[in-house]
Amino acid sequence: MDGFARLKEYLSKHRKTLFAGFLAVLLTNFFTLLPPWFVKLAVDKIEAGTTARQLLVYGFWIVFTTLVQGYFRYRMRQTLIVASRRVEYELRSDYFAKLVRLPKSFYNHFKTGEIISRANADLEAVRNMIGPGIMQAANTILALMGSFAFMLALNPKLSLLTLVPIPFLSVAVFHLGRSIHRKFTRIQEQYALLSSKVQENLSGVRVVRAYVQEENEIHSFEKISRELVGRTLSLVKAQALFYPVLYFLAGASLLLVVWVGGREVMAGEMTLGGLLAFLLYLLNLTWPAIALGWVVGLYQQGKASLARLEEVFSAEEEPVGSAGTVQPESRQGEIEFRDLSFGYGADNHLVLKNINLTIPAGQTVALVGRTGAGKSTLVSLIPKLFPVKEDRLFVDGTDVTHHPTGLLRRQIGFVPQEPFLFSATIAENLAFGLVSVDTEKVARFSRLAGLENDVTDFPSGYQTVVGERGITLSGGQKQRATLARALATDPKILILDDAFSSVDTDTEEKILSGLRQLWKGRTVILISHRVSTVKDADLIAVLEAGEIVERGTHAELLARGGYYAELYEKQLLEEELERI
Repeated sequence: MDGFARLKEYLSKHRKTLFAGFLAVLLTNFFTLLPPWFVKLAVDKIEAGTTARQLLVYGFWIVFTTLVQGYFRYRMRQTLIVASRRVEYELRSDYFAKLVRLPKSFYNHFKTGEIISRANADLEAVRNMIGPGIMQAANTILALMGSFAFMLALNPKLSLLTLVPIPFLSVAVFHLGRSIHRKFTRIQEQYALLSSKVQENLSGVRVVRAYVQEENEIHSFEKISRELVGRTLSLVKAQALFYPVLYFLAGASLLLVVWVGGREVMAGEMTLGGLLAFLLYLLNLTWPAIALGWVVGLYQQGKASLARLEEVFSAEEEPVGSAGTVQPESRQGEIEFRDLSFGYGADNHLVLKNINLTIPAGQTVALVGRTGAGKSTLVSLIPKLFPVKEDRLFVDGTDVTHHPTGLLRRQIGFVPQEPFLFSATIAENLAFGLVSVDTEKVARFSRLAGLENDVTDFPSGYQTVVGERGITLSGGQKQRATLARALATDPKILILDDAFSSVDTDTEEKILSGLRQLWKGRTVILISHRVSTVKDADLIAVLEAGEIVERGTHAELLARGGYYAELYEKQLLEEELERI
């Protein structure tokens, strides 16, 4: 589906409002065309000799029709602009809904600032196209047709003279349209870059200050901003050039009509009232002709923005799985990888190679390996954060591609390597996966995650607002908060991706001792670089360059003398040096 086909669906929902708006446009133009005709009649009567009473009647009709056209012009704006605002609301809502349904891989190619700029500037451009754009386009067409029809009725010869500038106008509009489309696309691209720059600096403000890069970032922002100003001025210059051309063409038409029409009046071939009415109709065409350039600009800007929005709307969403394939009550938590290989990107460079691993329900399995070995990627496949080929990954004996995504993820508690908290209270963050904030449950799992003592020290306790991305909390506090959030959902499968890296060994041991009782009956997958974290696991798998090179219990792997044994000896030595 292209952008205009999608937009047509939104507009069809408001066809009654749009119809009322177009009717108002029609009536506005009808009553706008009547006053010049009454002026003609009045002036002709003055020339022929008339009474003040008759002139008063014509004056009344001129005032009446002007007031009526003013009312319908108000209704025209009320209906069409309101309809465009409603479409904008629906588009923005659907845009956000689309974003939350897109797979994680989508966000590897689009920057956050670019996505936000499309939600703001591009949606606004589309609204202008379907609000003021449609309204003025309809108004311009009807005004041109209506005025020209009356002009033909008054004097066909003069009417044909007014068409002389049309070829020049057509050429100007064609070149303006192409120029605006190209320039506006470049503006939106630069605006997206500017938004990304702001977003990155606000998110990474601590890093910027830690490396004393404030001035460099300010200069970098100014450079991007200057380029945006330059591109915007280029568009403004193109549009500004168009209006003097239109005024010149309108003035040329007016000069021809006054010259030729004046001679016809003097020759008795046309009445003075007819010439005056003709000039009024010609003046009525001036604004529609000027508005034509504005409408072309709105259309080209909206067209460019619609294409950018369509890139998001047409992106492939996450597969939802086969509804009803696996019942929630039958889930046990067994996981099996069969000859699984996986790669990112278009080149499909393999990050995981021929993974064969069975994790029985209720067991604890640890994944160990060097940075970049593929541990985080492997566990990310279980909740379908990345697409997996069929017959390669099974949960409870069923191919993961057949599991309904929402139901599967509700059974998984995931603590990511990089903890993320929302700009909300601690209680709201911990209860994020629950239907509502359950204070008692939140406090219980906060205690298990070793966070409760920290929370009680805060002035507002669990009602403390943690700031954007949890900026007011330390790294260890954020990790413990995300652990408590995962536990609160009572998952069958718990995945801890290096969840204790920001806490010290003593705190980690306290948390683990409190969790071991809770882990009974759950499938737990631990990723850690610390042997102390994984030594009690039922099975430890060692990954190297995307392949499982060792597997066994803590004692079995030590006896084997491989990478795991080297890691254990290294950490024993580090602990001994710390004691010394």
